[in-house]
Amino acid sequence: MTELARLSAITKSFGGIHALRGVDFDVRSGEVHSLLGENGAGKSTLMRVLGGELTPTGGTVQVGGETVTMRDPREARARGIAVIHQELALAPDLTVAENIFLGELPGVISWGALKRRAKALLDRLGFAIDPGRTVGSLAVAHQQVVEIAKALAREVRIIVFDEPTAVLSAQDAERLHRIIQGLKRNGVGIVYISHRLDEVMRISDRMTVMKDGQLVGTVEASSITVDELIRMMVGRPLAAMFPEKGRRAIGETVLEAKALRRGAKVRGVSFSVRAGEVVGLGGLVGAGRTEVARLVFGADPLESGEIHLRGGKVDFASPRDAVLAGIGLVPEDRKHEGVVLDNAIRINATMARMNSVTGPLGILRRGLEKTIVEDLGQALRLKSAGVDAPVSSLSGGNQQKVVLAKWFHAEGDVIILDEPTRGVDVGAKTEIYALVHKLAEAGKAVLVISSEHQELFGLCDRVLVMSEGEIRGELLPERYSEENLLSLAMVRSMAAPQTIEEDAA
Repeated sequence: MTELARLSAITKSFGGIHALRGVDFDVRSGEVHSLLGENGAGKSTLMRVLGGELTPTGGTVQVGGETVTMRDPREARARGIAVIHQELALAPDLTVAENIFLGELPGVISWGALKRRAKALLDRLGFAIDPGRTVGSLAVAHQQVVEIAKALAREVRIIVFDEPTAVLSAQDAERLHRIIQGLKRNGVGIVYISHRLDEVMRISDRMTVMKDGQLVGTVEASSITVDELIRMMVGRPLAAMFPEKGRRAIGETVLEAKALRRGAKVRGVSFSVRAGEVVGLGGLVGAGRTEVARLVFGADPLESGEIHLRGGKVDFASPRDAVLAGIGLVPEDRKHEGVVLDNAIRINATMARMNSVTGPLGILRRGLEKTIVEDLGQALRLKSAGVDAPVSSLSGGNQQKVVLAKWFHAEGDVIILDEPTRGVDVGAKTEIYALVHKLAEAGKAVLVISSEHQELFGLCDRVLVMSEGEIRGELLPERYSEENLLSLAMVRSMAAPQTIEEDAA
């Protein structure tokens, strides 16, 4: 493999803060070199140096064997380096073709030729996307394809993917990985940043781990296990990430769903969760897990079935009714449904139970609000500039903690967590797992939906497995394994749900 770029002894300081401390990193043709570490480790800062967005305080950057100083991203692009950020840099009101060639459009444009060139690039990636459509009308996965086509239009040699699958379904993520394999075969060097260690292990050739702005080490993907990789990142193995189970008192049934039904997504789903119990809801993407959560939370109306809370039947016309009854939901899409990003932490943390921080006339008691939110932040180990900081200023893990703080403060009896650690680094995951355990210890009934099987096994007292809108079986801890979960998730028809226990045949 040919070395395409090398960063040597890179340092970067912002005032008195040292974001990078002598980091070495290189990219070779035809490889995927993953860059890993907790939030704040310096990964994005290092890639901003490679992409020309930042000039390093010290060290050297070489591209194609030549030492260079890149003053802006245009110079990086001219040298064949493209960075595809998690927040896509596309113009939603322009067409696909216009976005792909934006910045390179001539004074007189042949729209037919432009669309043909765009279509050729999209066909090369294996996607039948109309180059005349506006980008804003496309699904996120297709917008990402447009970003890749935009990079290929400039004869790219290095592409940096920053959390590319954070908002993609499993199917779309797999399609992206096939595109990356095709880019590898064409000699493109790929830098891949992700918190999803399963996919990192699957697609990487090499992996570099960073911590606190420093290099921990670079390893061949074939020579390391997930456990060893996590130990490099956080200093402890996978098993140590999860709180110890078995010491909690499991009480009476708090939440019971009976034959819930809504269209083809939810077909006769029944389950229960007891006080102090953590129940997992597993299965493949599209199995209907999120739809079940929305029905329980009153976000979607039931076609048939019943929901019982503490033994009594309830009918929710809206999420407000569910919250007043004592149910909280940490949604899959926290940025759009879990928090108000531009609002302060204190507003987000108390919005589910505002009467706790207002007086008899509904006037906000700012001092009390500040005390309550500061106490919540301390209990949840929230890292922020203060309770007045906007949620948008926080890392993904800390944004998720604000959503959890909201439901801690609401003091309900049932908490539903839909993909609670999506887009969160390994260290923050450990803290979130501890918070889930704390909810259960406080007697809450907890339902966890997750696509990470090890997360379900590490957190839950039992796991229900969904497929095609139905619960196809239940796994007890003695039989936790990927094989057992997938055998239930991929079964197409079954007379009755199965429980896989230790003595099961």
